[in-house]
Amino acid sequence: MTAKPDLRPKNPRPADRPENPKFSSGPCAKRPGWSLAALDGALLGRSHRAKDPKAKLAETIELSKAILGMPKDWRLGIVPASDTGAVEMALWSLLGPRGVDILAWESFSKDWATDVTKQLKLDDVRVISAGYGKLPDLAQVDKARDLVFVWNGTTSGVRLPNADFIADDREGLAICDATSAAFAMELPWQKLDVVTWSWQKVLGGEAAHGMLALSPRAVARLESHKPAWPMPKIFRMTKDGKLNEGIFKGETINTPSMLCVEDAIDGLRWAESVGGLKGLVARSEANLAAIADWVAGSDWAAFLAEDAATRSCTSICLKIVAPWFTALDAEGQAVVAKKLSGMLEKEGVALDAANYRDAPPGLRIWGGATVETSDIQALLPWLDWAFASIATEQKAVAA
Repeated sequence: MTAKPDLRPKNPRPADRPENPKFSSGPCAKRPGWSLAALDGALLGRSHRAKDPKAKLAETIELSKAILGMPKDWRLGIVPASDTGAVEMALWSLLGPRGVDILAWESFSKDWATDVTKQLKLDDVRVISAGYGKLPDLAQVDKARDLVFVWNGTTSGVRLPNADFIADDREGLAICDATSAAFAMELPWQKLDVVTWSWQKVLGGEAAHGMLALSPRAVARLESHKPAWPMPKIFRMTKDGKLNEGIFKGETINTPSMLCVEDAIDGLRWAESVGGLKGLVARSEANLAAIADWVAGSDWAAFLAEDAATRSCTSICLKIVAPWFTALDAEGQAVVAKKLSGMLEKEGVALDAANYRDAPPGLRIWGGATVETSDIQALLPWLDWAFASIATEQKAVAA
């Protein structure tokens, strides 16, 4: 008897789909169960300087400090222009008195290097850099100099494993952009002097506002140093040589969106409900672990981060290592990677999962605390399906 031909599709679509296909690295997925009803308490049409709206701003600050375990003598303020605004405020207000070391290993840290060297035009600047997937030589950091760095490379998926390279007796300030790390990774406050982030990352808040945290050492610098350049109004944190304490009590420099404030408070209260910082970290690490288990068995995908200890649990970046892909030129690789993320989006299983525009071709999957591990697990078979489909097309074209 002649065997019947196998008519089953060689690459069947997976049966399960993520309930929430939003894997963008910013703005990021809303918390599980979020709806517009979460914003019902927003004080719309009110002055942000009135008693009740100001109390909402102060609540956002105090909840953030409590969940992050920030030292009591630190100041935390809500500032304009998301994390970018917060970092720029720090750079323009604090740098100048000392030489500056900048750690650059992905797009945003390179942006800060550009700002310091080409906009502020400081003379004594060392940019200590590394390519995508690696950390720079941390041993080069000089404790006598100011230090500017990101904790987590949002566009490379490479994070710092610790802050051992920062001296406890440092003379310079440690200025840390922690926008894709805060609320998902433990931050060693005793090693830091300035920490920035935005609402749109780990807690899934709406964009536009940044958070700027200052240690007592940073405050002392603000009050003793007058920048040599003009300071825009939205950057000014001192008045008559003294810190404007109101900024760190809810008196924002410019008008905030009370709708976004309400959303931020909702995210913070949700954070408390899942166990605070420990719960948030555990959720993010579980997402990384799910992808790591899948990568371990993959014949085409690998982490962009070369050292397992430096793999981000939020901006999880993957590269393609299939031999036929690596044999393509740069343009060909970019086309394939774009097609891969496009297929995932067309199927409605992963939105905004393409690599950052300046990063090597691949995928970037947000694994922050608002993302359910079950959605990550449901996505992974789709990655194999999409890549196998593209590989089949490539072989047909080559034939």
